[in-house]
Amino acid sequence: MQPSQPHTVLITGSTSGIGLAIAHCFARAGHQVMLHGLADAAAEQALLAEFSEYSGRTGFSSADISSEAGCAQLVSDTREAIGNPSVLINNAGIQFTAPAHEFPAEKWHQILAINLSAGFFLARDLLPAMRNAGWGRIINIASVHGLVASEHKAAYCAAKHGLVGLTKVLALENADRNITANAICPGWVETPLIQPQIEAIAREQQVDIEAARAELVGAKQPMAKATSPDAIGELALYLCGNFASTITGAALPVDGGWSAQ
Repeated sequence: MQPSQPHTVLITGSTSGIGLAIAHCFARAGHQVMLHGLADAAAEQALLAEFSEYSGRTGFSSADISSEAGCAQLVSDTREAIGNPSVLINNAGIQFTAPAHEFPAEKWHQILAINLSAGFFLARDLLPAMRNAGWGRIINIASVHGLVASEHKAAYCAAKHGLVGLTKVLALENADRNITANAICPGWVETPLIQPQIEAIAREQQVDIEAARAELVGAKQPMAKATSPDAIGELALYLCGNFASTITGAALPVDGGWSAQ
């Protein structure tokens, strides 16, 4: 059964975009949330103030999760701020594009470290307490690129495919302890990151912003509509609820049909 008390939720990369939307969804639902990401002191205080309207406790860590030690620091910071997490949401991710034969080694290592290895280290460190409690949820924010490939994204696709594989292993290993592990695989999501690409298309093709957005998204998705970050947050919240107790080991596309092709 789902615990009656609010969950304690760690969300990596939650200072903006999808991660921030997920954090708001859980906080609105009364859960305790640990925010994480790159932010200076002023930005950290602004974030904490933004979440002060919610009933649950909120913490923040800027730990560098590109290393095993940084992941351990994030776990320690979380336990100190809001307690032991029963929900881990691995959302942090970075991107760099180049043909494989020109891909810089340092970018390869950095993307694999943050997009894949961090998810493993955090799950490894948090699973013992989840197993002892007999309840836990691990949600990996993968990508449609964990299911299909695109040119110039060797490291990103490798990391996201790996994250989907890791999700399945964690699901199998912990199925007897009422712990589920699932991957959410978004396609285009309506975040500030895609805005420069939309504006570039609008300039080059001399079309309005909405036409440019449809051009960008529709190039890959049969449904030429980007997903809202809140939709990802609500799906993550659903995966932690009673009706999702037997959904585990799944890679759930939220991609407008991109991976159905």
